Amino acid sequence: MKVIVVLVQNHGFASIGALSEELGVQRFGTRYRYRDAGSGRLDGGLLPIDLAANAESLGVRVLRAKGIDDLRSALDDARRHEGGPVMVHIETDPLVPAPGSGSWWDVPVAEVSRLDSTREARATYDANKADQRPYL
Repeated sequence: MKVIVVLVQNHGFASIGALSEELGVQRFGTRYRYRDAGSGRLDGGLLPIDLAANAESLGVRVLRAKGIDDLRSALDDARRHEGGPVMVHIETDPLVPAPGSGSWWDVPVAEVSRLDSTREARATYDANKADQRPYL
């Protein structure tokens, strides 16, 4: 089956961790680091995560783009590709934020916690949730 996946690699696992922190709660499962030999904690260097190599290991043809011109060319190649799934992979700068939308992102916060920061974040979440209106 022909499927084209475009992976804009912004290392979003770090982005969602930053979102958690902005909401007043701690990161969970978004810091992929080596274990420090001295401390025994997972606070060593960053683990290299190559989602394109992972896709290739599963038999996906991966086209790596290194800029906008490469991206356009890779998209054309992906459209012409026959014989299974294809991924167009492009790295982006994780420090360049997306433009603001003025919207509220519904990211639930734990209802029960011993941490003051989490309880305060939950109160803010509940207040924002009360203002949320469905459009369907």
